[in-house]
Amino acid sequence: MNTSNPSLQKPLGTTAPRLLDRVREKIRLKHYSLRTEEAYTDWIKRFILHHGKRHPDGMGAVEVAAFLTHLAVAGKVAASTQNQAKSALLFLYREVLEIDLPWLDNVERAKAPKRLPVVLTRDEVHAVLSRLIGTHRLIGGLLYGTGMRIMECLRLRVKDIEFSRREILIRDGKGFKDRVTMLPASSIEPLQAHLLRVRELHERDLADAVAPVFLPYALSRKYPGAGREWGWQYVFPAAGLSEDPRTGEVRRHHLLDQAFQRAMKQAVREAGLAKPATPHTLRHSFATHLLESGYDIRTVQELLGHSDVSTTMIYTHVLNRGGRGVVSPLDAVR
Repeated sequence: MNTSNPSLQKPLGTTAPRLLDRVREKIRLKHYSLRTEEAYTDWIKRFILHHGKRHPDGMGAVEVAAFLTHLAVAGKVAASTQNQAKSALLFLYREVLEIDLPWLDNVERAKAPKRLPVVLTRDEVHAVLSRLIGTHRLIGGLLYGTGMRIMECLRLRVKDIEFSRREILIRDGKGFKDRVTMLPASSIEPLQAHLLRVRELHERDLADAVAPVFLPYALSRKYPGAGREWGWQYVFPAAGLSEDPRTGEVRRHHLLDQAFQRAMKQAVREAGLAKPATPHTLRHSFATHLLESGYDIRTVQELLGHSDVSTTMIYTHVLNRGGRGVVSPLDAVR
């Protein structure tokens, strides 16, 4: 790509607001999350600043490769972080600037090390969950009992829980896929009690004329009153109101994942565990314990929402049976 044309090398100060607005508009058109929007715009700004505020349409493969190399060598970022930066630049060029980039496909992706997931034993799971309190205890139980990711759990709507069939419908999971998982019998009673309190909170919001709950896609225009209906409310609403960063409306959002992460970290510490357990560790433990109990790997794959069974296969390597189920010769020595 020709980078010598001075007209292409526009100062950031006059182009960044318009360019980033275009990035945000395209991200919202594709229904990407707010976190993706924030991450992508941040990487694009860093890319432009790294190259002296030159406009991206005046740069090419050399500049992209140099930026990604800088992240790895000078920034010492993880492979996943470097790949996120590359994804942001791919989005910028292909989706926003609409520039064909065969050269960007040739920029090598950083190879993330293949690590086995951290898995808790059943006793360790009990030790952690027993130290969580109130709503956090309910969330932790659902993460371990259903295999949900933390954001899948926090984004649950009331209508997505089917008590009679003991099912939870997870909408727009990773990869924008829906799936169904089980509702643990032990979670039914505490979840129903929790929803009674949530409904009281919802009725107070209605009385106080609080803005309706956020609805995905264009549902708020298609069904103007849906945001005030009970079924669309979050199962785990935040205690306070907050401003929607995209619309400026003050409404009640769902709980932030950071709050549960802090509670989980404290519970792990109090349980005296040496393992670096996080909320996602409960999902890993869910899958591993199902396989230990003899459930078919395809069933576990479906419950986890994995597109490829090879992703689920990693849990067969952390089963509590020694190395691949092989009995050590030392154990045969009398």
